[in-house]
Amino acid sequence: MNLFSGLAITFGLLLGNAFFVAAEFALISARRARVEPAAETGSRIARIVLYCLERVTMLMAAAQLGITICSVALGSISEPIIAGWLQAPFAALGISPSLQHPIAFIIALALVTWLHVVLGEMVPKNLALVAPERASSVLAPPMLLVMWVLYPVIWVLNTLANLVLRAVRVKPQEEVASAFTQDEVAQLVAESRSGGYLESNDERLLLGALQFDSKDVTAVLLPLDEIVTLPVTVTPEQAEQISARSFSRFPVTDEAGAMIGYVHIKDLLVDDPATRTRPMDRELIRRLPTVNADDSLRGALAKMQKARAHLGVVLDATGDVLGIVALEDVLEELVGEVRDDSRRARRAA
Repeated sequence: MNLFSGLAITFGLLLGNAFFVAAEFALISARRARVEPAAETGSRIARIVLYCLERVTMLMAAAQLGITICSVALGSISEPIIAGWLQAPFAALGISPSLQHPIAFIIALALVTWLHVVLGEMVPKNLALVAPERASSVLAPPMLLVMWVLYPVIWVLNTLANLVLRAVRVKPQEEVASAFTQDEVAQLVAESRSGGYLESNDERLLLGALQFDSKDVTAVLLPLDEIVTLPVTVTPEQAEQISARSFSRFPVTDEAGAMIGYVHIKDLLVDDPATRTRPMDRELIRRLPTVNADDSLRGALAKMQKARAHLGVVLDATGDVLGIVALEDVLEELVGEVRDDSRRARRAA
């Protein structure tokens, strides 16, 4: 075989190896969430990529088979060709015939290894990882064709691999997992923040949303001994004095001390001197929905939204009152600090 033919074969094998490596990493790294929108708009290529992602095990077997064939061929064909070509210059340089082949073999092996690792492995791998979805759209169709052509061989290899996995109690997977656990999403958010893709505000919002369901009402409960209440007989004048505490909403208690609702301080502030010294109008009292102590914050938020209430009374399993929960405090667990229209000295209703 002449040098030109040998170089052409070497180039073809490197190109084939690069193709299989790039296809392997592209399909493993591609995210379904980025491909599905294009598939939903009717993109045929995107549908092919999704089809491949659902059969990634078979495609990986095809890629590995292709890589193995190209690698073995590079060593068995390209190395002797290059080594044979180098022996003639070595002879012209006067190198001993007994040393020509060993030296040529070492140089050829080093050159083929470099070409294989750099051009056949590292470069295509990194190109695929930079834009896996774009690479998949180019490589998935021919890779799918290779899989169907080599399907009998690949099926046997994949079946044998699955038997080994089952023997060690590992369940084979047909597709790459595209969903993430809550902890994994939190880690992604943290990494995105560290990489400069998210502002601190965005990170706080996302982490707050992730942790929202894991917290219950007790996380924001205001106990009875910390609650400032208004008697049902309170006058606007008295309420104005109490409002100096910087609270905006107050639970209202009846003569027996039971909470019957709540009022917003702005509804009690009037300018009429005659009204200021009279007990407040009971129509100003707003409904106080009940929330269970073991309710999730999401559940408590839903109940308070349904009742259109900013406060809720918290009950334990026996029906006893533990305290109150404020809508503002629930939202702060989700979005961070929220300013009420009346600045509060501490978390309060």
